[in-house]
Parts: sequence; C-alpha cells; structure tokens
Amino acid sequence: MDSEMTDEDLEVVQYKQTQQDRSSSTRKYVFACAVFASLNNVLLGYDVGVMSGAIIFIHEDLKITEFQEEVLVGILSVISLLGSLGGGRASDALGRKWTMGIAAIVFQIGALIMTLAPNFQVLMIGRLLAGVGIGFGVMIAPVYIAEISPTVSRGSFTSFPEIFINLGILLGYVSNYAFSGFPAHINWGIMLAVGILPSVFIEFVLCIIPESPRWLVMQNRIDEARSVLLKTIDVEAEQITGIDATVYYSPEILQTAGIQEKSKLLAATVAVGVTKTSFILVAIVLIDRVGRKPLLYVSTIGMTVCLLGLAMSLSVFKGMTLGVALAIVAICGNVAFFP
Repeated sequence: MDSEMTDEDLEVVQYKQTQQDRSSSTRKYVFACAVFASLNNVLLGYDVGVMSGAIIFIHEDLKITEFQEEVLVGILSVISLLGSLGGGRASDALGRKWTMGIAAIVFQIGALIMTLAPNFQVLMIGRLLAGVGIGFGVMIAPVYIAEISPTVSRGSFTSFPEIFINLGILLGYVSNYAFSGFPAHINWGIMLAVGILPSVFIEFVLCIIPESPRWLVMQNRIDEARSVLLKTIDVEAEQITGIDATVYYSPEILQTAGIQEKSKLLAATVAVGVTKTSFILVAIVLIDRVGRKPLLYVSTIGMTVCLLGLAMSLSVFKGMTLGVALAIVAICGNVAFFP
C-alpha cells in the first residue's frame, strides 16, 4: 500500500514538473516574441532622442532656418500618425509579422537618405519615409504582442513597446554624446545612420517569430494558428501631455537655462534618458500593486510640479547655477512622472 501511494505521488510530482517546465518554456518563448516585436518601437525612441542632439549640428552644417528646424523635428509625429493608419490596413492584408518587416525596410530607406542628405530638401524626404516606417511599426507591435500573449501575461508583455521607446530615446541620447566630437558635417549623419542597425536586426528576427494566431484564423489558416497557439498558450493559465517637447528640446532648454558647452548639454540628456527608462520599469512594477488611478494622480501632480519648476528655472533663475540645476531636475522629474 505504501509502495502504491509512493508511486502515485511520484507520478503527480512528475506531471506537475512537466507542466511547470512547459509553462516556463511558453513564457520564455512569448517573452522573446514580445521583445523582438518591440524593436520597432526602438526606432521611434531612437529617432526622437537622436534628433534632439543631431538638430544642433544639422542647423550648423546645413544652415537651416529656425522654422525649417521646427518642421524637421515636428513632421515625424504627423507622418507617423498617417503611417499608423496605413499600417492597420497593411497588417490586415499582409499579416502582423510582415507589416513589421515592411516598416523596417521603409525606415531603413528613410534613415539612409537622411544620413546622406546634402541639403534640407533631401533630409525632409528621408524624414518623411522614416516617419511612415515608424508609424507602421509602432502601430503593429502592440497588436501583435496582444494577439500572441496568453491572458495571464498579456498586460505585462503589451507594456514592452513603451519600455523600448524609452530605451530608444536613451540610445539616441548616448549616440549624440558619443559622436558629438566629430566634425559637424559628418557627426549628425553618423548619429542618424546608427538608427538603421535595429531595423536590420528586425528583418532577421522575422525569420524566427511566428505570425499572429488571430490573423491566421482570420485568413482561415486554422492548422497554422493551432500550431502557434500550442507554443504560446500557458497551460496554467502622450502625447497630449507635451512630453515630446521636453524630450526633443531638452538640449535647447538646458542651453537656455545656462549650459553652453555642447558636450555637457548632450551628457545631461543622457541623464534624462536614463531617468525615463528607469522609471517606466518602476511604473510597470507598481501598476498592478498600487493601481492605475493612484499612479495617474501621482503622475499628473508630479509632472505639473516639475513643469512649474522648469518654468521658474528659465525665468526667475535663468543663467544662474541654481537655474541650471533646477532645469535638469525638472526635466528628469517630468519624464520620470510621465505615465
């Protein structure tokens, strides 16, 4: 009797272990797919971050006007919005996976044109193409992740695109600082060219990740959808806040506050990027423990206080050491409290 009970217990333990192993494997697989899909968002973040510093040298090298500078910076948001609308149609017709591939290719072409641009007009053409590619990619990544993730981890995985946007911004800031020592006529081109690397990696990744099972079902490819689901189902089952202005123009804001040396300006923006990336991770940890509404209240109050502090640093304490310190703290605080 004791021997029979022991055998039964052993079978139960082995079954549970097998289920746990499979569940762990499933989570790792879906995690990898979510990470790879979120690489599209690195492109947006990198473009936002790198342009904040590159525009300084573009202005110096191509002799563009302040109005042209504003158009060059701001046009990305408009074009990426239009690109996201087209991305929805493309993803329904071609699939989520290959729409991400199209987004990467279009961005590559745009980034290459910007890198080699001899004048403002050609630079704008590249910027428009890059915006279309970014719009495609940013729209489809959350959709793909939501459709491939099991219910139990869908909330966490769909937050990855936001993390990768902030990671891209940080990489853009680091790139600005790393290449700022090169001559003005080549450093901004290198800064923009580095953004091509993530898009190249995305194309290799497409050979690994599966198509969305939801899209496969929509295409009546039931067997393929079942195959993907078996790998992904866990058997245990901003813009409106003005944050883009802070991210894009942080070097110019700090310059107005009193920092004049370019290397120090770009080093300060690295601190902004580190803060933004770090606090989005903090928010992900707290969101299920504290709740959405309390975090939103704290975020709103915090951003308001930081923006008031930034206004004071640029008016009352402008040009003073206190004003510079307050501006840095206010910008870092603003991106930290951003929801």
